[in-house]
Amino acid sequence: MPQAADVLAYPIPTYRFRVTVGQSEIAFSGVSGLEMGVDTIEYKDGKGGVLHMPGQKQAINITLKRGVFKNDDKLYKWMESIMDNQMDKRDIQISLTNETGTELLVTWNVAKAFPTKLTAPSFDATSNEIAVEELTLTADRLSVEFH
Repeated sequence: MPQAADVLAYPIPTYRFRVTVGQSEIAFSGVSGLEMGVDTIEYKDGKGGVLHMPGQKQAINITLKRGVFKNDDKLYKWMESIMDNQMDKRDIQISLTNETGTELLVTWNVAKAFPTKLTAPSFDATSNEIAVEELTLTADRLSVEFH
C-alpha cells in the first residue's frame, strides 16, 4: 500500500542545478548528453537464431551551455590547452538540487572529461538575446549518485 508521502511525490524539476568542473563551480544555463549506453552485438547461429549481446561502451558526449561574461576565458584556455596537445582531463559533477539550491538530490559524476568543441555565440543585430557559448566534452566514465 503506498504511503501518503509517495502519492504526493513529484519528479525533480530540472531548472535548479550546479556544475563543478575540477575545483571550480561554474554557472551553466543548460546541460545535455548525460547518456550511458552500449553498442549491441548480434550473433547469428547456423540454425537461423539471432542473439543480441551488449558490446563496447558508447562514447559519453556532454554539452554545456552558458552566457558569455566579460574577462571570463576559463573555457577558452581549457580548449586551447587541449588543442596544444596537453592532456587536461577534468572530473565534472552535475547535481540537481532542491528548489532553494541548498540540498543535492542527484549527482552525475563525469570522469576524465576534456573539451572537443567550443562554439562561440551566434550574432544577430536584430535580437536582444544574451550571448551563449557551447562547450562539448567527451568523457571516460559517467556514474549517478542519488543523495
